Amino acid sequence: MARIAVVFGTRPEAIKMAPVINQLKANTQWETKVIVTGQHREMLDQMLQVFHIVPDYDLNIMRPGQSLADITIAVLRGMDQFFCQWRPDLLLVHGDPTSALAAALAGFYQQIPVGHVEAGLRTGNLGHPFPEEANRKLIDGIAALLFAPTQWAADNLRAEGIDPRRIFVTGNTVIDALQMMIEEDYQFATPQLQQLTFTRPVILVTAHRRENWGAPYERICMAISAAASTLPCDFVFALHKNPNLQAVVKKHLSGHQNVYLVDALDYKEFINLLNRCSFIVTDSGGLQEEAAALAKPVLVLREHTERPEGVAKGILRLIGTDQQRILNEITALITNPVVYQQMAKAENPYGDGRAAERISKIIADYFQRV
Repeated sequence: MARIAVVFGTRPEAIKMAPVINQLKANTQWETKVIVTGQHREMLDQMLQVFHIVPDYDLNIMRPGQSLADITIAVLRGMDQFFCQWRPDLLLVHGDPTSALAAALAGFYQQIPVGHVEAGLRTGNLGHPFPEEANRKLIDGIAALLFAPTQWAADNLRAEGIDPRRIFVTGNTVIDALQMMIEEDYQFATPQLQQLTFTRPVILVTAHRRENWGAPYERICMAISAAASTLPCDFVFALHKNPNLQAVVKKHLSGHQNVYLVDALDYKEFINLLNRCSFIVTDSGGLQEEAAALAKPVLVLREHTERPEGVAKGILRLIGTDQQRILNEITALITNPVVYQQMAKAENPYGDGRAAERISKIIADYFQRV
């Protein structure tokens, strides 16, 4: 019987790998084990509960103030120890976190074939996002199976000289996960969200990217403050766990009655808020896909995106971190129905909710060949 190991360590990875794990565990052709690195301890544990995933092995690497080098070393050592106990025939990693790169590298060192879910995303700029752009390029370079979410991502891989026989277009698994969580009559558990009437626009805000720390983050918060002071709408700012980022948000936004600062929401709560909000302002990567799948316009607080399909279709708009531009773009979406409808009616390019099913079939075909 073939052996498959699935490794992840952050909240976004858990969300996107949950549908894949469900598909793999339902197949009796192979044995599947789940390894978590614990890079995002509390947020990861929430996702494990939401999706009813019980890890077989936990590296538990999370330490206060750990650096990228600390994460890399801890995952390399932990995966090496795991391989001594149980050697898989295929190792699946997801996306671009540092723990995914380290796990893939550990597998490569042991000559274990690596499958990369969400392969081929590129901005063309190694500093945006940092270090994720480099991480995903490095993983793609050593992967035996590359599961590209879109044709554009697959084209990126081919352009880099990767063997087309290793590349498969599957759609993005985040759409699979999203469809599992939406409830049209959902009742919010978070007290601040219970106060929302949704009788006027509700704008969801998230911001946490490393390249936006410092002055860019201050500008983002000042722009939201200015918008909250002048526009007939409500803002929900979903706070990141980083206390330094929280301090900046609270400094600029605590005094606004129409700004709701909420601690990190569980996935189901967050997705149903996304489903009911008017649009989202974010520097997240995965949220660009989730919002597009729900026909929610996205103002992207970045100069570059590894998901340009949404920009091309018109559902995403890159606006950077200039304070005045952020304010202008928010204002346009709230006050100009034509601008809003042009974005909201754009086609979703990120998948149909069957990505995990396709990945499982590709793996089955792979094991028949090797």
